[in-house]
Amino acid sequence: MPWYAVRPRDPADPRWPLPGKPQIVLKGADPAEAREKFEQAYPSTPFGTPSTPVPDGAGSFEGDAEALVVEETAEPAPPR
Repeated sequence: MPWYAVRPRDPADPRWPLPGKPQIVLKGADPAEAREKFEQAYPSTPFGTPSTPVPDGAGSFEGDAEALVVEETAEPAPPR
């Protein structure tokens, strides 16, 4: 299976669950499966952010296909 980099289209999107990490790299059969895995792993921003307070679940990327960019990438370096 290839590796895919998932990142927000807008780097300032308050729904991004990984502050300080511009993208996450994961395996998938295709870009759609990689996006689905990301949405399952990070279903929402539980309490929003200080700039955008939202109730549980409202901060999700689910159903907003245009908000995430999914691109094939090289295998990431192993963790140290």
